[in-house]
Amino acid sequence: MAGAATHEFMTTNVPDSLIPYDEIVQEALRAVVGRVLGTVAATQALPGGHHFYITFKTHAPGVDIPQRLIERFPDEMTIVLQHRFWDLKVDDEKFSVGLSFNQVPAMLNIPFSAITGFHDPAVNFELRFQAQEGDMDPEQHDEAENDGPAVKPPEDGSNVVSVDFKRKK
Repeated sequence: MAGAATHEFMTTNVPDSLIPYDEIVQEALRAVVGRVLGTVAATQALPGGHHFYITFKTHAPGVDIPQRLIERFPDEMTIVLQHRFWDLKVDDEKFSVGLSFNQVPAMLNIPFSAITGFHDPAVNFELRFQAQEGDMDPEQHDEAENDGPAVKPPEDGSNVVSVDFKRKK
């Protein structure tokens, strides 16, 4: 009898974890993005039909993009790495890449911690990350015009890894 009462107590009053599992998992999944981009950076070309949609917070610490892009995308921006990109460089913390927006070239420096989404429509693979603490819901914005029309991810959630741990405020 005492065992049943203890079990009920443990499932209804789960203690807060002293191990930051959510941060560890997100860091590991962002490392997946870094590894994929690092592979592409080695050849400066995408293999086969692979291409990437990368969404990031434009005001996250360490993001360095032209002011005109920050003004156009004040909260979140999606870039496309497909046909027209150059000088992709990747390290453990961030990546940088050259892209054109309305025929105007720009260099973007984006820390992996700023990324909120990564999608490779060629194989229907997607990662989503929770926004930085304190961020509000993203504002509606126009799609980035750097590489063509956006492809919406499937509604059924196939091949989507979503990390959305709730944090206490």
